[in-house]
Amino acid sequence: MDSYTYLLVLALILLSTKLLGLATEKIHMPQVVGALVAGIILGPSGVGLLESSDFLVKTAEIGVIMLMFTAGIDTDMSELKETGFKSFIIACFGVFIPLLLCGGLYFFFFLHDFNAINLLKAAFVGSVFSATSVSITVETLNEMGKLKSKTGTILLSAALIDDILGIVVLSVLTGLSSGASNPLIVLLKIALFFAFTLIVGYVIRILFNKISEHHCHSRRIAVWALAFCFLMSYSAEAVFGVADITGAFFAGLILCNLAKARQFVAKKFTVAAYMVFTPVFFASVGMKTDLKTMNSEILVFALLLIIAAVLSKIIGCGIGSKLCRLTSHQSLVIGIGMVARSEVALMVAQKGINAGMIDSVILPAIILSVIASALLTPVLLKLSISRGPELA
Repeated sequence: MDSYTYLLVLALILLSTKLLGLATEKIHMPQVVGALVAGIILGPSGVGLLESSDFLVKTAEIGVIMLMFTAGIDTDMSELKETGFKSFIIACFGVFIPLLLCGGLYFFFFLHDFNAINLLKAAFVGSVFSATSVSITVETLNEMGKLKSKTGTILLSAALIDDILGIVVLSVLTGLSSGASNPLIVLLKIALFFAFTLIVGYVIRILFNKISEHHCHSRRIAVWALAFCFLMSYSAEAVFGVADITGAFFAGLILCNLAKARQFVAKKFTVAAYMVFTPVFFASVGMKTDLKTMNSEILVFALLLIIAAVLSKIIGCGIGSKLCRLTSHQSLVIGIGMVARSEVALMVAQKGINAGMIDSVILPAIILSVIASALLTPVLLKLSISRGPELA
């Protein structure tokens, strides 16, 4: 890349992702879809104006880290406490069933041989579809006046726990894929990471709460939060062998209960991330999606993966809901509400590709599944709510 070409590349990515993001928003689709399409059009599958470089890879990685920190700091712990046990049970099934169905589909479609590496690869693909993007569901429930219902509250809490469990699963899989010979050592390092997070979290929360008493709207607290986010990301990856986005997510989770500065820090992060870094991440995923490799086998796999992605959440969260003694209608609504996938799924897919656990050839199938789940969720959710009894 020439000395100043990176400026042109950034300008093209920012303009294209924003314009196509606004276009997809007009037709009631997430802006993420537009950003992915921008990457596909500008990349090797399209006009070929952009190609991967060290600069884009590192910028995209910062975008992922900041996205995960934002997801962590936006977590509402009061909602989790309100419906904690039920939401936890629903989330467990909502993670396990997609892991099994989507991972199993990939295994039997491409891998066939039962060995540790193939099972790990299948688990990585399954973990892509374990996480939930609840923003589309929130929009739909709010539009129908059901956001503050008992079912809506349980659904939102389950989605939050779902993401936390998905990150824990990713941590384990990343550790196991690192090449360490002894799985017990890997699990020990992961346990040490969570112990480290608890200790650091306790100290940092006290420190940040004291600072925020006098500087809650000062830019310095946002800078310190960013530094803490990067330190946690570095520690997770370099010291404990856990994915850097896990460190970023838990850094945000640690700061989500800041008494005065939480909203200020979250706002600053959102602006910084969406100004530069996250558009580069979504565009880079689109650039890596080589549509020229889409043969009939990949297309059939994509269609089956969409079905598995949708049904696995409906079945998994539905079973969890029924175990918590919710009605069949409530269970169906919660299951459908958990179907949508978005940013976290793409981040996990990217981690899997970087770790050599997911073949980039199937990335188009993953992206089609993410887009399809985002499109189907509001339609199915409106149908299930309008044609059933009044939600409690």
